[in-house]
Amino acid sequence: MAVKVHAQIKAASPQRVLLCFLEKGIEFEVIHVDLDTFEQKKPDFLLRQPFGQVPAIEDGDLKLFESRAIARYYATKYADQGTDLLGKTLEQRAVVDQWSEVEAHYFHPLVLPIVINIVVKPKFGEKCDDVLVEELKSKLEEVLDIYDARLGSNRYFAGDEFSTADLTHMPAMRYLMGETGLSHMIKARVNVNRWWETVTARPAWKKLMEMAAY
Repeated sequence: MAVKVHAQIKAASPQRVLLCFLEKGIEFEVIHVDLDTFEQKKPDFLLRQPFGQVPAIEDGDLKLFESRAIARYYATKYADQGTDLLGKTLEQRAVVDQWSEVEAHYFHPLVLPIVINIVVKPKFGEKCDDVLVEELKSKLEEVLDIYDARLGSNRYFAGDEFSTADLTHMPAMRYLMGETGLSHMIKARVNVNRWWETVTARPAWKKLMEMAAY
């Protein structure tokens, strides 16, 4: 039975889940949630996700929200199927978890408000907070410098193999490479740019981009 994913495919958080499913070969069905009309804030959807965010999934009796938790669950449940996203040893899993946490606590909190200000606000006739964006960009430069150093000695964030540590970064990184006009921040860093070119060449990512019609 296909996992039902209540989401908008173009949104970053759902893409974490969908990319995981594509890497693992998990059957899924996307049930569209229109973020432009704030469908995620309506009472029916709040029964699935009380904070009014996407995605939310239904898998038989199991209902989950929060994209990183969903990805970890399915990467664990289907550990022997598709791409190994978690690492084979306890130590490898610890490093995967470490860099996944880095994404959640150091990278995403900077990129999200940048995207909101540069991409989302203008869609609704709101003004971009240019001062805030410049502050966030300065902090993001520091994070990307750390990333560049890490990726200078490792092919992927957690070592030699693609993992959830890479997967969770990719949807937000796509915004930096596209709609925000900040691709120079990535291209200026040889190792981060090499990593981006490597991970976006994966068949699962290409399939996801086709689904989202980018």
